[in-house]
Amino acid sequence: MLVELGLVEQRYQAVTEVLRDGLSVTEVARRYGVTRQTVHAWLRRYARDGIGGLVDRSSRPASCPHQMPAVIEARVVELRRAHPSWGPLSIGYQLEQEGVDPTPSRSGIYRALLRHGLVDPRARRRRRSDYKRWERARAMELWQMDVMGSVRLTDDSEVKVITGIDDHSRFCVSAKIVRRATAKPVCEALADAMRRQGVPEQILTDNGKVFTGRFGPGTGEVLFDRICRENGIRHLLTAPRSPTTTGKVERFHKTIRGDFLAGKTFETLEDAQAALDGWVEYYNTERPHQGIGMVPPVERFRLAVAEPLELIESPDDAEESPSLPTPPQVTRRVTATGRISLLGFSYHVGTWLAGETVEVVSRDGVIELLHRGVLVATHARRHPPGMEPELERRYAARAPARPPTVGVPVTRKVDSSGNISFAATTYRVGNAHKGQSVQVAVIGDTVEISLNDKMIRTHQVRHDRAKEHGAFANPGGRPRRINAA
Repeated sequence: MLVELGLVEQRYQAVTEVLRDGLSVTEVARRYGVTRQTVHAWLRRYARDGIGGLVDRSSRPASCPHQMPAVIEARVVELRRAHPSWGPLSIGYQLEQEGVDPTPSRSGIYRALLRHGLVDPRARRRRRSDYKRWERARAMELWQMDVMGSVRLTDDSEVKVITGIDDHSRFCVSAKIVRRATAKPVCEALADAMRRQGVPEQILTDNGKVFTGRFGPGTGEVLFDRICRENGIRHLLTAPRSPTTTGKVERFHKTIRGDFLAGKTFETLEDAQAALDGWVEYYNTERPHQGIGMVPPVERFRLAVAEPLELIESPDDAEESPSLPTPPQVTRRVTATGRISLLGFSYHVGTWLAGETVEVVSRDGVIELLHRGVLVATHARRHPPGMEPELERRYAARAPARPPTVGVPVTRKVDSSGNISFAATTYRVGNAHKGQSVQVAVIGDTVEISLNDKMIRTHQVRHDRAKEHGAFANPGGRPRRINAA
């Protein structure tokens, strides 16, 4: 008859075989399929606690020397609730400043926050290593400027904040609240910042119409560009659809929303500005910044050597988006390879402007290439100085520049195969759109196809860029049955 023994009974039988029958530990361990150390453990537990000592026990240690003490964990939770935007690194830095020794590790603080439900355990969308990080070598070399919303007044109206941050030090140079972020308030905020802090070498912005006329209907410079030019500032623009280029000022917006706003509303614009000024003072002079080694931004910003530059402002009666004449220049159309030709010499502009018209200015031995009034490239002059009169003659006799073609939508009809023809090249749209008229635009190196202002398909450019002029010259396509709009 087969009898099944329980776990405790088997262990008790093994112990008795050693103690009563005199068998060796090695032999008993081999019979029961365990190690000699396990049999010795059973013997010790039986000698100390009797048969009850042979019951399964938790393997958890009685103490954990590296476990965070309850008092420190309570302080971690308190700091997080007082500052909801603080992460493990900021909390650890504050504990170190308070004299906590040893300071909990970053992962330990994270686990404590996780236990109390103060962080969301979702995985990161993207690793930091996926981003290309860059930083200017010194303060006042580059400012990043942008416009931020989400500031509410008690009458439920929204006001804007014109923000500016020094790239090297993360020092806030501008935080001005305005009713509407039009060209003149934005430029006034820039002028105020330069009066207080000095004139930077470069300013980086996105392609908003208050900053540049690059994608606007006009061909001249806007007021922001004019102020930069007259003060010797190089105005840099981000590439289209590249928000991470101005990542520092965007991250500053997140800090404002988390540390300053946090659901606040203000009675008047003046109240909001006074509160924001106080917070900016704390941010610049007291708050440690993780991106610069946990020191306040002023520690880096004060190292800048400000040169005595005189601020040149535009007159009060200046238009918000004036169209100003540029120095004598000629126009050239960018080839498919992203180059232009001037007096027999080739200059690189960029394939992203292929098919566009650029202005060429020659002065002080430098060739400046501008697109819609915005400087896009500079080169050392390659033609001899003696050819400058020829350039001036061509400027005086030049014909009006043809309008740019890239980005202008044209209409094409989807054929029975779900395709369209553009610049003698077939692009796929989809069978669901057979017989429908779609809009086609070339943005950089991408062909964008849309229907009723909704994007339905994109392709990499496959056609000959030299044929784009003919394609855009016939916005409705060839007068055929399958192509007519």
